[in-house]
Amino acid sequence: MKNVQTLNTKLIVLTVLSLVAASCRLTSTTNIEANQTFLLGNNPHGVFRARVKNISKNDVTVYRAPIDGGRHSFETIKPGETIKVKVERNTALVINNASNQSASVELLVSGDLGLSMGYNK
Repeated sequence: MKNVQTLNTKLIVLTVLSLVAASCRLTSTTNIEANQTFLLGNNPHGVFRARVKNISKNDVTVYRAPIDGGRHSFETIKPGETIKVKVERNTALVINNASNQSASVELLVSGDLGLSMGYNK
């Protein structure tokens, strides 16, 4: 009987932890107009991770931009391609659409979700 109680307790704890982990995510389809940039986390924050899927017909470029200056880790995402990135604290994830057509990306973000979001031409 004690083993059953221990197993039930472990299952309850595992279920609660799974629910908490699932609730600490942000899912979004983001549209970026032609020749515009989308900034995620251009404010003080902790570490976050993002899965970025390009669901448009043209390439998009992502890179990291610390809020105190600079740019690094440039990657081009082809149509249909998905990448995973870890973004350092106080650093923005920049998604640039340099084409003459609008672009869309699917975002799945976890970690610190106290992130600003906005567009920049």
